[in-house]
Amino acid sequence: MNQRPSTAGGSLQDLLAETASGNHAAFRALYEATAPKLLGVVLRITRNRPVAEEVLQETYVKVWQKAERFSPEAGQPMAWLSQIARNRAIDRIRSERIERSRVGDDESVLGRLAAPGTGDVVLQESLRVCLGRLDEESRNCVVLAYCSGFSREELAEKYGRPVGTIKTLLFRSVKLLKACLEST
Repeated sequence: MNQRPSTAGGSLQDLLAETASGNHAAFRALYEATAPKLLGVVLRITRNRPVAEEVLQETYVKVWQKAERFSPEAGQPMAWLSQIARNRAIDRIRSERIERSRVGDDESVLGRLAAPGTGDVVLQESLRVCLGRLDEESRNCVVLAYCSGFSREELAEKYGRPVGTIKTLLFRSVKLLKACLEST
């Protein structure tokens, strides 16, 4: 593998090209230039710092392995890197959700919403009250979509509804939640 150092001022595109050729210094520079932003992307999806750090590591392994697939004509380097990170994070959430369902996690959807130590207790209680005002299917769809990362397609399959119906249900439910939270 080529270990020659890359120029410190190299563009992300240049760093990706050098990484594709096996340049470890370029890969290190790419990591240093992009890791904080990608950690933020992953953290917003996983909502768990240790898991986000693992996913970030998996992301950079994938980048090292697939750097030659980056095409400047297809888009910006940061968008390409962000997509890899996002996909890895979603894959992690889905695999953990499948694992939980295999071991019979029978906690209620609302019980999982406000885990201890995750933010403002007053806001959590307000959200719990407002969610309680939604019908069960709407509440479950909202929580599964926004807390567990279910896609509209997955929800449509789970509830035996068309994707458009799920999209409308989510839109209306979030609108009702927003109005409820603003009034509390």
